[in-house]
Amino acid sequence: MMKNFITLLILLLSVSLVAQQENLNNNKFKQLQQELPTPNTYRTASGAPGTDYWQMKADYDMKIRLDDENQRLYGEETIVYHNLSPDPLNYLWMQLDQNVRALDSDAHAIGASAISDRTNVNSLKRLEPSFDGGHKIDHVKDANGNDLSYVINNTMMRVDMPKSLQPNETFTFSVKWWYNINNTKKDRGRSGYEHFAEDDNNVYVIAQFFPRMCQYNDVDGWQNKQFYGRGEFTLTFGDYNVELTVPEDHLVAATGELKNGNKVYTANQKLRLAKAMKGGGEPVTIATKEEADERMKTKKTKEKTWKFSAKNVRDFAFASSRRFIWDAIGVPMEDGRTVLAASMWVKEGDCLWKKYSTKAVAHTIKWFSHYTFDYPYPTAWSIDGSMGMEYPMICFNYGRCNEDGETYEERMMRGHVSVIIHEVGHNWFPMIVNTDERQWTWMDEGLCSYVQHLAEVEWEADYPSRRGPAHKITSYMGGDKARISPIMTNSESIWQFGNNAYGKPATAMNILRETVVGRELFDYAFKEYANRWKFKSPQPADLFRTLEDATAMDLDWFWRGWFYTNDNVDISIDTIRHLRLNDIVDAETYENSDQTLKDKHYYELKFSNVGGLVMPLILEFEYMDGTKKIERIPAEIWRMGKSQMVTKVFPQNKKVKQIILDPNYETADTDPSNNSFPRLEAEEKTRFQKFKDRNKKITP
Repeated sequence: MMKNFITLLILLLSVSLVAQQENLNNNKFKQLQQELPTPNTYRTASGAPGTDYWQMKADYDMKIRLDDENQRLYGEETIVYHNLSPDPLNYLWMQLDQNVRALDSDAHAIGASAISDRTNVNSLKRLEPSFDGGHKIDHVKDANGNDLSYVINNTMMRVDMPKSLQPNETFTFSVKWWYNINNTKKDRGRSGYEHFAEDDNNVYVIAQFFPRMCQYNDVDGWQNKQFYGRGEFTLTFGDYNVELTVPEDHLVAATGELKNGNKVYTANQKLRLAKAMKGGGEPVTIATKEEADERMKTKKTKEKTWKFSAKNVRDFAFASSRRFIWDAIGVPMEDGRTVLAASMWVKEGDCLWKKYSTKAVAHTIKWFSHYTFDYPYPTAWSIDGSMGMEYPMICFNYGRCNEDGETYEERMMRGHVSVIIHEVGHNWFPMIVNTDERQWTWMDEGLCSYVQHLAEVEWEADYPSRRGPAHKITSYMGGDKARISPIMTNSESIWQFGNNAYGKPATAMNILRETVVGRELFDYAFKEYANRWKFKSPQPADLFRTLEDATAMDLDWFWRGWFYTNDNVDISIDTIRHLRLNDIVDAETYENSDQTLKDKHYYELKFSNVGGLVMPLILEFEYMDGTKKIERIPAEIWRMGKSQMVTKVFPQNKKVKQIILDPNYETADTDPSNNSFPRLEAEEKTRFQKFKDRNKKITP
């Protein structure tokens, strides 16, 4: 009998422990201990770089020649690699990003494909890659000209050093290479050339063009994940000296400062640039449309070399064409410097670019600096590359006129302004706050999209931002969970890339600012993160910890729900009970109570968490006399294991006509039909649609 009793007791205890563990695992307020790395002397528990934080440095001297006739690029580079880690290194890893377009690239092999009723000839052609892309390595040599052993694995190249590179030592070596430049309209890509058949000229926007060092850090060692085309770049800061040899009538823009402007600019261009640097009202035209037309007619064949220098950058890119029109304006900074904001574009986009591009660059410099830190570089370029892609001090954007060459669509104009703000904004994230794009796309795209929204609002009060406002993400978050990844997912494994890596994290930051933390406190913390990690390489935990450290708020529940799950916000008002004092106490107590209590109205509300994400309760009380009041209850009301349902009583001085949850659509609630009581489903849906329509309006 005793044996059976003990067995039963053990069974009951086991069931109890399992239940407790299940409750713990389902606790929305469980601390992020297991998910985040253990703090150390490299990265602290506060989210700041530690006393022993280190990062590598890679300096480049390059000579590049652009072969316009054959659309090829030839290059030689000497790299000085500084081992500033505590680890000895036996080999170095380099990125060969152009190999993603090689005929034998794994990027082709891993792409799923199918034939449908709508398959066309172009789709069938893409099944068999025909463009011979990829880096062609001529040699890898040490500082004495001796050949070094190297191994290419798809988009990565391992360089074997003759002996281990010890801490605080440098290794100098050189690489010579060439590759066929891709046509961005035919072969796609993040850089390349666009051909204009009418005048047989090309526009080159060139990036990922040189073998460049992988990042070696305290988190991953070598970050040498293969490049498949989606997860972008994880790079190392360094100094660059680059000589670009191009056709002599080309105009060139690049990362860094031009060192031989006296030789490559015309006298008029130098005078106009000096005027532009004075700043003031409108951008100054440096190279006119008429001058571009003349260059296209004469089409000189000799070459000219442009020399650029860039300090403390993680990458280098450039643009080159005889078709460019060019304007610029000086942007004064708080420290007394003047940054040159500039644009180059083709005549097909002239109606838009001359009106908006450089102004948008200057606007971005002002407002991203306001919310983070002053733009530290001397120039910021916006280049017409008919795409959207970013590099230090230079980005490639889109925006073309209608076929008449004089007019543009309102939608195109908005896209043009937004892409410039976004791509110029990438100078802060990830070009300076140097996040690991190959692993965590959201850390650059999401944070950049968040500040982009703030800058767009400053551009125009009712600007129809595509991402950031909470209601913009509800359709995605309330969709099919089988096709929604948590934000904390590697770049190559994300469902719905744009919504996941851009939209949802931008919305999360905006909700933290507007609803959870408050503007003043959040802006301070976000600026603290940006300044702690400028010219360094943060990880997600560094962002999470810094924002908690600088706000004195435990936000683990928010990071867990928004970043580690695919739950959505859907909180329902299930029931409301309206009670007076005589409904609650006995008659004698009622008679002896203060009149103030007798006049009170008590509303007991029961809420259920349908979507899974806990969020603050924001309630609008509308009274019988037509007045309204909003009450805000922090998300912590859902703690203590009540993350599925919670009840709260709201004492009111007046009788309530209606209660609406999340009246201004600030929590990204995916189903507003259960947000009002009494239920007004049709009206509620109409109200939500009216709200979205109002935010879609475009002011001419």
